[in-house]
Parts: sequence; structure tokens; C-alpha cells
Amino acid sequence: MSIVMNAKQQAARHAASLIKDGMIIGLGTGSTANYFIEALALRQQQGLDVSTVASSVVSTIKAAELGLKQVGFEYLSSIDVYVDGADEVSPELTLLKGRGSDLVREKLLARASDQFYVLVDKSKLVDRIGQNFPIPIEVMPFAWQIVLESIKKLGGEGQLRKTASGDGLAMTSHGSLVLDMIFDEAIDVRDLNNMLNAVPGVVEHGIFEQLATAIFIGNDHSELEQQWKETS
Repeated sequence: MSIVMNAKQQAARHAASLIKDGMIIGLGTGSTANYFIEALALRQQQGLDVSTVASSVVSTIKAAELGLKQVGFEYLSSIDVYVDGADEVSPELTLLKGRGSDLVREKLLARASDQFYVLVDKSKLVDRIGQNFPIPIEVMPFAWQIVLESIKKLGGEGQLRKTASGDGLAMTSHGSLVLDMIFDEAIDVRDLNNMLNAVPGVVEHGIFEQLATAIFIGNDHSELEQQWKETS
């Protein structure tokens, strides 16, 4: 198993150790979130009593396979803890998410949670959001060209995300298209967050500002007690 994968697994186990009986837990999506789902299921086997709500169909299936109790999204107004990974984390704890195309549910759970734990390895730490990856912007299919032109006026350059095979357009779980946009590094991420929120036709975007409660950073080259960086 690679160093990066081990680091994510360590971070996931740490987050699972903080979960208490009776909590409603939001489950993220992706390889890092899968480690947490597995760690949470193990704690349930040891007697922990929790309910979960997933951010995607993929995580819903994963949780069901491992026997985790699940609650329908439509029955919840808040949750105790949301646990997920991130594509980038800035020093101000702003996140870049959305390479997995489940932006709406992920941001809903992040905002609805009392605590949002983010699991990463050191490769995800950046000086600024957008440093390593384009910013994903989920858009209404019928309006994508209008939205693209609006975002270009904000200084963005990019195009529609294609499928992994390259023979079609990627779509989110809600049937939206995704624009992957690159912005000049001089643009302040807070300003960009507000500007994207104001563009008609944008369903959601990958900047998660002032939502993370704690960042858990796995580090295989340190002792266990030194592997976690928690910031409130």
C-alpha cells in the first residue's frame, strides 16, 4: 500500500475515533471517505450506535454493504459531524472539492453539520485554492454556454468536463454539467466564492470557504500522536 493511501487511512481512523453514540454522521465521497466509512463500520461492530447520511449514491451503497444505519436526506435539518476528503486545503482552511462531481450534497452536509472533519495527506496542502486543480462549477445543462461566458468575464478560463473515456460530457448525480475553470492567482478566493455564488445558472461550485472545523493530516513518517493537525 502506498504512503499516501496509508496516510489517508490513518486520518480516517482518527476521525472515526472521535464519533460518539447517538450522533448523525455525514459520509463524504471518494477514496478517503471510504476509509472513514470502513473505520466507522468497524466501530459500529464494536458497539457504537450512530446513524449516517451519504453525500452520494456510491457512499450510500458502501455504507449499506458495511451495515451502517442510514437516514434519508429529506428527513434531516442538521447533522452532528460530516467527514470527507478534499482536493486542496489552503492555510485559511478553505477547501477545494468536487472532482467527484457531488458538489450539492457535499456542501449541504458541510453547512448542516456542527463539525466538519476534513481528511487529507500532505499532498493536498496548498498556498492558494486552485493551485493544483481547476475549480469545478456545476451548471444547469441548458445554460452552460451563458454561464461560461459570465465566468470568463470574472477572469476564468476553462471548458466542460469530459467523461474519463473522453467520448462524452461528465454529469453530476443531479444531472448537471461541470465546468472546470482556472482563475488568475491574483483573485482573492473569498471574492471569487462570492462572485460565483452570484452567477445565474451556477448550481454549486467547489470552493468550500469557512466550513471546515478541523483538518486531519495523515503523516506516515511521524509517530501516531504527531500525525494529526487539528485547527478550529
